Amino acid sequence: MPLQNRVTPLGDIVATPHRGLFTGNRGIIHDPATKTLLKKRWSSPAWITCVCEFRGWRRKVMATRSWTELFFLDEATAFAAGHRPCFFCRRDDANRFRAAWEQGNRVKNVRAREIDAVLHRERLDRGKKRLPPLAVPLGELPDGAMVQAGDESYLIAGGKTLRWSFEGYSRARIDTASALLLTPPSTLRALEAGYRLVLHPSASVVGDT
Repeated sequence: MPLQNRVTPLGDIVATPHRGLFTGNRGIIHDPATKTLLKKRWSSPAWITCVCEFRGWRRKVMATRSWTELFFLDEATAFAAGHRPCFFCRRDDANRFRAAWEQGNRVKNVRAREIDAVLHRERLDRGKKRLPPLAVPLGELPDGAMVQAGDESYLIAGGKTLRWSFEGYSRARIDTASALLLTPPSTLRALEAGYRLVLHPSASVVGDT
């Protein structure tokens, strides 16, 4: 049986055999004896996105009382859920993100914990995912942004709107009138400032059709 450790763009953590391109965590939110999640869905405002391979290290998932390993289809999914790059295993990406975040949000010399504090306010509304209305038309959102329309999540890539799933992306129509923003506003501004994130290969395949 797959563990409950796969994150959706809404930030929900579910069980599925599909792993994705990235791992990450929100602190310790599991019981290592049963490898099941606790009732809480975060224990730290630092929600990070990590590489799945680093220095040849190997971890047994949910086996110890260390950080709870979560998995994401790609970086757009992780960002939509409210995560940001890890400054330990992804230092170059994290510094690129911080530079774009500073430019997009018109701040300087920001620290990781200050970004985390802003993201924590933006991603949650009374413990649930915050979904603000779009400030610009759908077609003006930057590549890598994600929106929610009804029960479906969508990625903006190459001027096209792609429907998200655990397996990857597919072309689909979207009800633009009901679309709400999944990507936190401050992260969206980092994308607008030029941060290029890693997308699942399916985004390129279906985006070219």
